[in-house]
Amino acid sequence: MTDFIADIKIPDSKLAAEAAELVREHADDLLWNHSNRVFLFAAMKGSLNQMKYDSELLYISSLFHDIGLTPAFRSADKRFEVDGANAARDFLKSRGVPEDSVRLVWDAVALHTTVGIVEYKETEAALMNFGVAYDVVGKNFDLIPAEMRQQVVGAFPRSRFKQQILQTFLEGFKHKPETTYGTINADICELLLPGYVRPNFCHHVLHSKWDE
Repeated sequence: MTDFIADIKIPDSKLAAEAAELVREHADDLLWNHSNRVFLFAAMKGSLNQMKYDSELLYISSLFHDIGLTPAFRSADKRFEVDGANAARDFLKSRGVPEDSVRLVWDAVALHTTVGIVEYKETEAALMNFGVAYDVVGKNFDLIPAEMRQQVVGAFPRSRFKQQILQTFLEGFKHKPETTYGTINADICELLLPGYVRPNFCHHVLHSKWDE
């Protein structure tokens, strides 16, 4: 049976099902529920604005967007967003997905925290960024009707998401805080990582090896 939540169809193709199985294996309940809410809120935005998008690619992007935080996919030296994008790319390539679609998903995952840029990428990337911002910080909260929000949260509970998500983020990159330089993730390190000092771009400019 096909699942519909708040009038949004959960993609049920073989590719989508395999993506969901892989992500569910490695993501805890917090990240699994969050990733599904991201897809649903993103798809709602697309429907409300009558936007054309590939639901399957949006779903897979949403599922993989935080997988780089998990032990199985986190690297020693890359941004967690890139780890997730690489995982999505490897998954899609292994199943013969066309390169244009692979590139779109890679961009959507890699750029999902890059505010001010991702909004202008392909529709799927922009929609997923909307879903992430909606679920994490409540951006444009009133755009989606309360009844639809409740259906999403009923299917994929938040379970004290606000109280848990920052620590979950930190666990994904506390071993490589340098990768958060210039991103919103540096805020998390500054708040929660003992001894962390946020790098300053102005300091790098003024103390570079140039002699003037």
